[in-house]
Amino acid sequence: MADIAASSPAGSPEPPQSIAEIRLVVGLGNPGRQYEDTPHNLGFLTVDRLAERHGVRISRKECLALTGEGEVAGRRVVLAKPQTYMNRSGSAVRMLLEKYGMEPRQMLVIYDDLDLPWMMLRIRPKGSAGGHHGMESVGKEIGTTNFARLRLGIAGYRVEDGAKFVLARFGRAQKKQLDELLDLAAQAAESVISEGVEKAMAKFNRRARGEAKEEG
Repeated sequence: MADIAASSPAGSPEPPQSIAEIRLVVGLGNPGRQYEDTPHNLGFLTVDRLAERHGVRISRKECLALTGEGEVAGRRVVLAKPQTYMNRSGSAVRMLLEKYGMEPRQMLVIYDDLDLPWMMLRIRPKGSAGGHHGMESVGKEIGTTNFARLRLGIAGYRVEDGAKFVLARFGRAQKKQLDELLDLAAQAAESVISEGVEKAMAKFNRRARGEAKEEG
C-alpha cells in the first residue's frame, strides 16, 4: 500500500493540483438495491464502470466503504464507494484518506448534480458543495473543499422536490442513454487521472445553451 500515497517534503510549498497526485477515486451514492437504478447513485455507477473498464474488483470492505485497488489510465489508484448512505459519506472518505496516508488534493470525487442538464458533466479542481448533502459531508469531515470533483448532470431545470427526484428510478429515455453517460464519465475520470484536471476540463467541460455561469 505504501506506493499509493505521495506527499511533499516537509517545508516545501504544496504543489498545484495535478492528476499525477490523484490516488483515490470516490463515487458517492447510497447502498442497497432500492437505490441502484437512481440518479443519486451516478457516482457509484461511474466507479463501477471504471472498475469494469480496467479489471478492478471493488469488493474489499474497509473504512465504511467498498474498495478496490488497481491500475487506471496508467496510475495505481484506489476506487471506493462509501457504504454510509449519502449524507454521511464524509466519514468513509476521511477514514480512507487517513488509512492510505493521502491528502484531499490526491482525491477525485464523482457525484450527481441537479443543476446540470442530463448527459452533461463538469470537472473542477475544487469548489462548494452546491447543496449536495454528500459533498457537504465530505467537506465537513475532511475540513476542506480543495479536492477535484466530477459532477454529472441529472436535471438542469427547476425540480419541485429534489429529494424525491434524485431517488426516483431512471426513466425510459434516461436508461437508453445511461451507458453513454457512464462511458463519458469514466473517460473524463481517466483523463483527470492520466492528464490532470486542467486538460480534462478542456476536453470534457461543455456549457449547455442558457446555462448560468458557475463558480470556478
